[in-house]
This record gives sequence, C-alpha cells and structure tokens, in this order.
Amino acid sequence: MNLSDIDVLILAGGKGKRLRSVVKNKPKPMAEIGGRPFLDFLILHLKKKGFTRVIICTGYMADKIHKYYQRKNMGIDIKFSGEEKPLGTGGAIKNAFKYIKSDPFVVINGDSFCGIDYTKFLRFHLKNKALATIALVKVKNDKKDFGSIEKDMSGRITNFREKIVSKSAWINAGGYLFSKKILELIPKDKQFSLEYQLFPNLHNCFGFAGNHVFVDIGTPEGLKKAGEIL
Repeated sequence: MNLSDIDVLILAGGKGKRLRSVVKNKPKPMAEIGGRPFLDFLILHLKKKGFTRVIICTGYMADKIHKYYQRKNMGIDIKFSGEEKPLGTGGAIKNAFKYIKSDPFVVINGDSFCGIDYTKFLRFHLKNKALATIALVKVKNDKKDFGSIEKDMSGRITNFREKIVSKSAWINAGGYLFSKKILELIPKDKQFSLEYQLFPNLHNCFGFAGNHVFVDIGTPEGLKKAGEIL
C-alpha cells in the first residue's frame, strides 16, 4: 500500500481559547506563521510525503477555512467535512466517514505538527494488525499540558495517564493510523473524544514511538516555537 492511496483527515474544528491573545477572528489551525496559515504547512508536508487526498474536518468558524482553500490550489485533493455542533475528536472522524475510502486511514491534529516517517508508521500499524496506532514523542516532565502514555516492548499501549509522572515520558503527538473498523466504535452525531472515550478502552492500540519533530500551537509560546521550526 502506498501513501498516495491513503486518506488523511485533519482535525481543524478547535476554537483555540488559549491563543485568543494572539489569534483573533479565526480558527486555531489558521493561525499565521510568517504570513501563512499553520494549516498550509501541514497540508504541504503531507503532499511532500506522498499523500494525495486530504479531508479537513471543520467546526468553529469553518467558513474561514472553506473559503481560503476553495480559492487556493495546494496541489492536493481537499474535501471538507463540516460539523454543525461540536462533536469532539472522535465525533469529527465519524462525521467524515462518507469521505473515507482507504483502510487504514490517517488522522492528524490541525493544531500540532509531528515529523512522522509515515512509511514506517504504516508498516508498523499493518505489522501489528492494530485497530489504532498513535504516534508518540518523548518529552520532559516540564510539559504539564500533556498526559503520558505507557507501552510494552511490542509497542502495545498499556496505560494512559492524565499527567506526566516521570522525568521523561511518551506523549500523544497528534498523529494516528486507524483501521476502518474503528468507525463502528464511535457513535454518530454525538460528542465523542478519542483521548478520553476511545483510546483507554481499546485493547488493540499501539504506540509508534520515535524522535519525531513535534510542536503544538495551542499556546502563544507553542505558536512562536512553530515559527522557528517550520
């Protein structure tokens, strides 16, 4: 299976409350870095890796995203899946099910960047016959905003913790590979969280750990860091 055959969903429905001081009147993924929306960098990175189909899951101020990409040619097929009410990370995926053609499919957060080797990510996911595979990065314990993830030697995830409790820990980097069977576990038209309602109850969930470049733009500090990296 080639990356060009795989659909990528970008979760871009967040409000970005912690960014309000520096980003106004636009959804969080449209926060600008060097005059370009953060979402541009995500899409161009996916294109560079070989993906050809992107589904942007929108919610808050969706029209800002729709209008921008309807008049901008990114050289990649872009579809939109809009939600009329907040559905959470899992609900947004279920809402986009009619656009998902590939099995497995990729999901990434629209407010973070992770430099995953997607070919190795896919190989790892298929080898383990996983329902879900989460990209993991290691951070030091000064990152209080993140919950930590524990895994065994095979990569199977054994525990999710709300707070980091060790000097360094694996965290969710906001990149996922899912079997389409996962859609059967997500309710339709209901708010549903991947992080709190799906992953902790999955027995066939693996973590793809690595020294990936990672940046989260959820705070003004994170947005500034993204400008230095991207």
